[in-house]
Amino acid sequence: QVQLVESGGGLVQPGGSLRLSCAASGLTFSNYDIAWFRQAPGSEREFVGAIYRSGNTYFANSVKGRFTISRDNAKNTVYLQMNMLKPEDTAVYYCAARQTGKSEYDYWGQGTQVTVSS
Repeated sequence: QVQLVESGGGLVQPGGSLRLSCAASGLTFSNYDIAWFRQAPGSEREFVGAIYRSGNTYFANSVKGRFTISRDNAKNTVYLQMNMLKPEDTAVYYCAARQTGKSEYDYWGQGTQVTVSS
């Protein structure tokens, strides 16, 4: 059974940093692309960034230059480092996994809340 578990969310002041983790189990982690999405109240879920099996990373324009993604295949974990946080980054953040070559993300975590506020 595939399971993705996010952690690391919380309350942070504008300009601050947080690191989210996504721990995976039940899959051959190194064969999967992992993405982060977020959903703010009253808004649709949006893509934040992804790290592919190759190690290549991709980001939404809204977070480019502020967020980075890394993966540790030995720990089956992906990290989303968020710097220079803004109030508009407030959302529930989800990680998702798809087998490399597929177009859709098949597996999703339960989400972790990030609130950016003074």
